[in-house]
Amino acid sequence: MYVAYGWPKVLSTASPDPIVHIKASSGLLLLVSSSHLEVWSIAQHKVRLAQYFRGDGANDLEGHYTQAIWSGDTKTILVLTSAHFLLCFKLSFSSKEIRFGGKESSGVFLGIIDLTSSLKAPFLGGITLTSNFVGNNDVALLGLAKGALHLITWSGEFVDSVDLSEDGKVLPDRLSTKDSNGDLSRSPHKEFLGRACFNFSKLELSVQLNLLIALLEDGRVLICTTSKNGVKKGSDIMPDRWIGVNDAICVSIASEQNLLAVGSKSGAVSLFDLAENATLIRTISLYDWGYSMEDTGAVSCIRWTPDNTAFAVGWQLRGLAVWSSSGCRLMCTIRQSGLNTAFSPVVKPGQDFLRCEPLSGGVACLDWDENAYQLYAIESRTATRMLLFSFGKCCLNRGVSGVSHLRQIICGEDRVLLLQTEDEDELKIQHLIVPQSYISQNWPLLHVSASKDGTHLAMAGRRGLILYDLRSKKWRVFGDVMQEQRMSCKGLLWLGKIVVICNYNNTTKSYELCFYPRYHLDESSLLCRKILLDKPIVMDIWQDYILVTYPPFDVQVFRAKLSGKLSPTKTPILQFVTARELSIMTAKKQPVAMRFLPHRIVQDGKLSSEIDISLPDEVPEHYVDLLPKQPSRCLILRINGELSLLDLDEGSERKLTGDVEHFWVTYKQPDGEANLIEEVSWLAYGHHGMQAWYPSTGEDPYQLQDFLQLDPELEFDREVYPLGLLPYSGVVVGVSQRLSFSPGVDMPCFEPLPQAQTILHCLLRHLLQRGKMDDALQLAKLSAGRPHFSHCLEWLLFTVFDAVVSSQSSGKADWLSPIRWNPSLLLQQACDLIRNFSEYLDVVVSVARKTDGRHWNDLFAAAGKSTELFDECFKRRYYRTAACYILVIEKLEGTPVSQYNALRLLQATLEESMYELAGELVRFLLRSGREIDVVNGEPEQKTNSFLGSFWFRPSQGRDPSANLQTAKSSTVKETSAHIATVKRILETHAGYLMSHKMLRELVAFVKGTQFDLTEFLQSSSGSSARLQDFASALHIIGQKLDMSVLQSRLDAEFLLAHMCTVGFKEWIVVLATLLRRMEVLLDLFRGDPRLWNAYSQTLRLQSHFSEFEDLLCSLEEALEAVV
Repeated sequence: MYVAYGWPKVLSTASPDPIVHIKASSGLLLLVSSSHLEVWSIAQHKVRLAQYFRGDGANDLEGHYTQAIWSGDTKTILVLTSAHFLLCFKLSFSSKEIRFGGKESSGVFLGIIDLTSSLKAPFLGGITLTSNFVGNNDVALLGLAKGALHLITWSGEFVDSVDLSEDGKVLPDRLSTKDSNGDLSRSPHKEFLGRACFNFSKLELSVQLNLLIALLEDGRVLICTTSKNGVKKGSDIMPDRWIGVNDAICVSIASEQNLLAVGSKSGAVSLFDLAENATLIRTISLYDWGYSMEDTGAVSCIRWTPDNTAFAVGWQLRGLAVWSSSGCRLMCTIRQSGLNTAFSPVVKPGQDFLRCEPLSGGVACLDWDENAYQLYAIESRTATRMLLFSFGKCCLNRGVSGVSHLRQIICGEDRVLLLQTEDEDELKIQHLIVPQSYISQNWPLLHVSASKDGTHLAMAGRRGLILYDLRSKKWRVFGDVMQEQRMSCKGLLWLGKIVVICNYNNTTKSYELCFYPRYHLDESSLLCRKILLDKPIVMDIWQDYILVTYPPFDVQVFRAKLSGKLSPTKTPILQFVTARELSIMTAKKQPVAMRFLPHRIVQDGKLSSEIDISLPDEVPEHYVDLLPKQPSRCLILRINGELSLLDLDEGSERKLTGDVEHFWVTYKQPDGEANLIEEVSWLAYGHHGMQAWYPSTGEDPYQLQDFLQLDPELEFDREVYPLGLLPYSGVVVGVSQRLSFSPGVDMPCFEPLPQAQTILHCLLRHLLQRGKMDDALQLAKLSAGRPHFSHCLEWLLFTVFDAVVSSQSSGKADWLSPIRWNPSLLLQQACDLIRNFSEYLDVVVSVARKTDGRHWNDLFAAAGKSTELFDECFKRRYYRTAACYILVIEKLEGTPVSQYNALRLLQATLEESMYELAGELVRFLLRSGREIDVVNGEPEQKTNSFLGSFWFRPSQGRDPSANLQTAKSSTVKETSAHIATVKRILETHAGYLMSHKMLRELVAFVKGTQFDLTEFLQSSSGSSARLQDFASALHIIGQKLDMSVLQSRLDAEFLLAHMCTVGFKEWIVVLATLLRRMEVLLDLFRGDPRLWNAYSQTLRLQSHFSEFEDLLCSLEEALEAVV
């Protein structure tokens, strides 16, 4: 799959005329504007190689260019003008080579475009509308506005035509409809092909499928079949059936997958399965991201990637997006709105809209290069320039390249984007740039494979091979350039510490497997050269077994035998034995990926994963009896998305599911790390989402009815595409798009953003369903301490509890399983499992907060009594978690019990200075107290402040602990006494803070609990806060409140305001002095000369108050000025 990265590049044309056509082919790019042609090299360096400008008056005579087509061999260009002239151009290259630096040959030569013929098209008079060109190796096709198709040779001659709108021809309308029972049926009526409405708008030709798709001006789509020998004359084209749309505006065929993409006027793209009579399979749009047709306009163009796994969509008014065939949004130029705005910033006032969003003026045309590393786009509003978007390929487990669970890789044209998973809390993408000395001669990268231990990467371009050691951060290449250039790599795999190269030998014209040790790339170190029967389409390696598949479907399995130690000082010998050969006749599509399914070994009566041994010579003696058997099964993914299981012993194939894009098989790793997803046989991703496949313990562990397939808890967002597995972390890693902006750059940067989705909770639930409590506990212990562990436990309990609630309301659980299970029993087992971990108390209450309180009885019947869980939290000093249990206790045990426990917790949180939590408890106690008053018939008192209802005076000298005992005995009968107890606890704590001059804590206490400090200071309890000695108070408070810290100054201002309200002069003088508030001090001293004299003498006589000398002088001058 494809991920955008980097900044879009801009290529400017040599003419100001708008571009009407672009086409990439064989490393070249054709640009056709309304008056000129250009051919560019689109290799590593983008260079204009040739151009053609029309002479003066040519536009007036022949009209401007409107349509164009480029032959498959890139030698001929046919151009149609607005005046219906057909121009034929020939492209040739000179011997003048373009050098980009260095002595090596670039292989890029200047070109010449020559006009070879100009012919007036034999069209009927009055025709103003024509379709685009399509063609094969023999002819090009052009549709007219009245239902005629013209066939044109590549020399520019009109050789034949066919009229598809001939009167009398009728077609069955094969639109799929649903009858009253919901079953698919065929409409019985006939549709005439009338001349009045049969105007061609666009054509799409598939040589591979022998189909011609004709889009009509009124929005209908017609499928025509062509001769198996190709289109050579008009009679080779026959109308076949209609597609079920009437608002189409563009079409595009994915021949490899038998899919037809139809863009509509509403801005949506519909995908039809051509293999199933063109039935609609899904519709893709930006509606779910908050964009409608009014924002984007109709679809203007669609282009599939060369491998047909993704397609780009451009809209007429705004934006470009790339989607996978399953419907995952891989890339979008439109800035994100809604929840993910942080990843795609909005346009700020005064900011240029074009800088924030490429292609904001709509898309005129699109095309991919031959490797899908680059997407070229022409903006409708500024059609004189072309934007180039860079893409990387992810999920590289197709074909003849291997894959590793330890390294998730995105392959770019000159780099590898490596997912760094060492820090599980924060996944990062590292750009590993291939050295210029290699990539300049072998651009682009075509194959990347990571070693099984994740320490080395093997990469190959057009020629040669390059290795990268991730530990030492060093590169290794062939020392002999001639050896490098003789190697044409078609695929890469790893056999332990040996890199396996599928090479095309140009001398013998055959394919071969070359085995090199990773410590030395040279012909002298070549361990073995294995000649293959044909070009392989799929390869896989498990331990010392190698699977090779040839077209159409011939399978060979080899076993490797290494004699001697793999070392630079040794000369080991690598031999191969053919273990199995199969030739299977099938009508199914060609496979794109095959993976061995190893046997699972029974140890101590339990089903465990296979023992991983790199080669037989390294097997310890005590493992001899446990040697893994030769794999007898493998998974097959075909190009149409069908996933099946192949029995290598019998040659039989069993279909498992469809619409799969990628799958991952879980293997035991050899380094001793715990594989947290060992219980899963494999995972698959496609249109249905993520599917987990679990083995059974019966005779056939892969019986379909024993699999738990779809699991909604494994779902990613539709803008996150899964890359692969991290078995040691128990997560599936995906990637999405992020836009970032840099000063002085006109375009945003596309950044792949990795995301992780844990699957541990699914595995634990799977084990519990099968009664494997011990295995589940062992797996959970292996995962304990990992970043997502607490979330996994919570998600496990939540989903199981939700299934219990669902079973009570509907009689069955939300998620399906072929295994019968009791939801209530499973809930008890989940609680018993989680109880073994310290996260238990927090997990239970977190699940309770996320669910309806009406069902809490069921949850805590399994989890334990709520008061006992609260006491455990209180004992462990988990006060925040304990506070969450208060509401549960109120619901299940009643208000009096919850109030008593809330008072206990309030006292403890005040002692720990957890004032925000204490404030929440105070609000709860007040609310519950008022509710009891209302129930008992007592009128609710109105309050002017948060604690304004506390007009009860506490008895002096009471011990706070005694307050709790009083509250316990009288809460129900005397609610007013209960509220007074709360007030007494707060006042006692405030008095303690004031007496110990803990002023910062006092401010936090008042703000957190909204305690009425003014009322407290005016009460008899607050009188104890008066200061007795000014000098000592100024010294102590000055130490408590550091005036150089902003927060301390703010706290002092807060206290000063309250002291001014109650008139505590000694506090006002101290705080105003520390804050140097002259206006406050002058107001005091002007009416009280005695206070001024005492104040000034104290500051002068005390040496440690010398810092206030300037303040004292300023006060003296101000007072003398008044006198």
